[in-house]
Amino acid sequence: MTREWDDSGRRTASRRGFLSAAAALGTVGLAGCGAPRAESTAAAENAAGGGGEAAAEQVAEWSGSDATGVETDHPYTTPRTTIDLDERDGAITVSTTPCRHRLLGDETKGGPWELPEVWAWQTPDTDPSVPGPLLRVTEGTEMEITYDNTEHNRPHTFHVHGLSKSWMDDGVPTTTGQQVAPGEEHTYEITANQPGTHLYHCHYQTQNHLDMGMYGILRVDPEGYEAPDKEAFMTIKDWDTRLSASMAGGDVSFSHRDRNPDAFTVNGRSAPYTFHPEQGSPLIVEEGDRVRIHYVNAGYESHAMHTHNHGFTVVEKDGGVIPEAARHREDVIPIAPAERKTIEFTAGADPGVYALHCHKVNHAMNGDTYPGGMIGGIVYESVTDTEQFASVMEMAGYEA
Repeated sequence: MTREWDDSGRRTASRRGFLSAAAALGTVGLAGCGAPRAESTAAAENAAGGGGEAAAEQVAEWSGSDATGVETDHPYTTPRTTIDLDERDGAITVSTTPCRHRLLGDETKGGPWELPEVWAWQTPDTDPSVPGPLLRVTEGTEMEITYDNTEHNRPHTFHVHGLSKSWMDDGVPTTTGQQVAPGEEHTYEITANQPGTHLYHCHYQTQNHLDMGMYGILRVDPEGYEAPDKEAFMTIKDWDTRLSASMAGGDVSFSHRDRNPDAFTVNGRSAPYTFHPEQGSPLIVEEGDRVRIHYVNAGYESHAMHTHNHGFTVVEKDGGVIPEAARHREDVIPIAPAERKTIEFTAGADPGVYALHCHKVNHAMNGDTYPGGMIGGIVYESVTDTEQFASVMEMAGYEA
């Protein structure tokens, strides 16, 4: 990382480089080869069980980082982008691409750590990412979301929580009898009729497809939405890396009945990679900012999200606004699977670098290493010239 020296001889990080990288990321704002992948459905569904004696022996010795050794020739995911559906008259086409996904980068402390195969959402204008693109739209917009399945070899659907829709646009094949087969496409007509922060995901063989990375956020802003000074969207997720490895053709068996998460992420990255301004999603604030964080749990376990040195109030839950009379100061909130909660606070603490993390502390680990996992960061702009900040960036593998 590029470093400078101040008048006292203290080593400092490059503030300008960090802030410009974080701004380019766009997570905070106003308002990623060799062995072939298992191709057949029968082979791929090894992920749902089976495996035999040899596989069972390997599972017993499995370490989460072993997934990195399973090779594929997939491209890597890229950081999530934001798509303004208002600018597109509510119309968008999405698809799925098999990718590799970095939990920790090559230069990150403890890295590299990868998932050899994820199923990443993408659009014709954006690269594949996990989570999928942040779709943002204003209340009342008539959306046409076309799922194009010409490139993947499994059926998929598009399902979104929180919005009222017609039966056949619900995207659940069990109850509608409809899915988008390989080589086909289908358009879902859905009105943005419920303001709030909503989860979208594939609902075909959900136990595998959601857990392989097919999730994202659809944000519906109410008319006249008053944007805070800083706003962030944090998707939290727990992973059992055996699923990815088995889907990628690795010699490991997996059953959701025996799911045991060993990787924990914020916006698809594990700490300290979460602090990387280009690949992660640090929340950069200035003193006095009104800050709003939208949490979405795309995992299968509940998480207790805690902000260091910043009390907050919960202002939204699952698209419903919490009445002011019911709000009270908190610093830990439980977030259940598929639940969405929006918190708000003022950046009025002693300027510094602060953690926001799951307080199930084994979720804030990478394997047996602490800290790691589900930890994000609140970074005051005024401390980006300190030695402490430089140390965090070095762990994250960031070079200004």
